[in-house]
Amino acid sequence: MMVEGRHFLPGQDMADVAWKLVAVNLSDLAAKGAEPLGVLLGYMLGGDDARFAEGLREACAAFGVLLLGGDTVRGTGARSFGLTAIGRATCTPVPDRRSANAGDAIYVTGTLGEAMLGFEALKDCNGRDATGADSAAYRRPRPLLAEGRALAPLVSAMMDVSDGLLLDCWRMARASHATFQLDSETFPVADPARLNECVRWGDDYQLLFTVSADVTLPVPATRIGTVLEQDIAALWVDGHVLTPRDGIGYQH
Repeated sequence: MMVEGRHFLPGQDMADVAWKLVAVNLSDLAAKGAEPLGVLLGYMLGGDDARFAEGLREACAAFGVLLLGGDTVRGTGARSFGLTAIGRATCTPVPDRRSANAGDAIYVTGTLGEAMLGFEALKDCNGRDATGADSAAYRRPRPLLAEGRALAPLVSAMMDVSDGLLLDCWRMARASHATFQLDSETFPVADPARLNECVRWGDDYQLLFTVSADVTLPVPATRIGTVLEQDIAALWVDGHVLTPRDGIGYQH
């Protein structure tokens, strides 16, 4: 779900909101190595319905998915939208966050913090920067569907980075009952002077995954750490233990 004032700015172009609603749900499919088939939409009627429909059409066309159905409602106050993406697994077992193994390398795709910088640029323009490339990562993220399918047969664990790299690493470590050791000097961030913010802000929709250290990757990615012993769920960064209480990412 996406809620006005929390997941998108009041006054933001509704075509961008529709695109992002589709894209962030398809990102979950990408993390499963899945092929998208269609989406179901829950839509709250309001202003700029035509712009929302245009953005929805653009996103579905760009990613090859069909609008299968859903529901519409009329309401008041902040608008919210829900979308469910349906996909088909392309390999078994389907990757999840529970199977990182001791000795695995930890990787992340892309550059972290671009969405944060895009949000700040868009906020400075009152949500109406419709063409600025500096806000594109926030307005119109692209799910890494092809990359997810290429990685799925190779990884031991995989998820998308939606709530911040550190928090999502902690979640994967906890689910896998393993210790993750990260080196912040390797983090691929958009602004090295704001490294801590870039790896905590979220909304990047990159792929975080673990894989045997001797595997040749089929997609570009940056190694950021190593999985240590099993049965001890913990996140270590530069020799320090971090937990969600340390403000390591966005929590709902």
